Amino acid sequence: MEKQDKMADITPIRLGMNSKFKFKCHKGVECFTQCCRGINIMLTPYDIIRLKNRLGLSSEEFLAIYTEPRLMEKTDLPVVTLRLLDDEEESCPFVREDGCIIYEDRPTTCRYYPVGVATLTHKEGADDEGFFFFVNEPHCRGFEEDAEWTVRDWRKDQGVDIHDEINQEWTDLVVRKRSFPQNIKMTDKSKELFFMASYNIDKFRRFVFESSFLTRHQVSPETVEKIKTDDIALLKFGLEWLKGLLFNHENFEVNMEKQTVSVKENHS
Repeated sequence: MEKQDKMADITPIRLGMNSKFKFKCHKGVECFTQCCRGINIMLTPYDIIRLKNRLGLSSEEFLAIYTEPRLMEKTDLPVVTLRLLDDEEESCPFVREDGCIIYEDRPTTCRYYPVGVATLTHKEGADDEGFFFFVNEPHCRGFEEDAEWTVRDWRKDQGVDIHDEINQEWTDLVVRKRSFPQNIKMTDKSKELFFMASYNIDKFRRFVFESSFLTRHQVSPETVEKIKTDDIALLKFGLEWLKGLLFNHENFEVNMEKQTVSVKENHS
């Protein structure tokens, strides 16, 4: 019963970019940092880049220390969630009594709070301007504050718009995978490529520069030079590569008997 009482109430009201709400979180509210405990935070590719650079770790080190592997529901795609502390409250590893120690580089989900996202695409000019909702947790007193926002202003103030823009191609890949028939599963090789290009950016860089990748793919000299050191450029490059590799019908084979989708060997 206690755990159920702590569960967030998702208000069944569809919100758009111009929907208004009142909220403010600061050290003066009695519930400060309670939302950083007993949580489930799925990390995006850009989250990994920001956090591993903030902590001075390689992507492999960060993934090993701070994440848990998961398979995303309805997609069978490998994703990661933030590994919580093994304490009574299942706290975020970065929260302290006086707040978040990596606040400037906090994950996308934390930036959105108390707004939740029900759609995965944030393309400018899209017909659907977004489907958002409120995450009302019983302990939260931020809604009692006077600061008023639109969803659009909140996203900009919290830096979510930048995160969504950088993660855009990744979220679009997830949406595409959701369109696959549920009985069609991607092979382990396909999942490995998706995970590496999405999350393990340092391993992907080695894959590009230390294998025959650049001899098998036409990549401009300018791009090659940029992705040597620029993690965001490499992420965008990798996602474009994944799009052509995994979701171009000419580049994969469907085995209906085994019910799998596999990448052709000469493209991987």
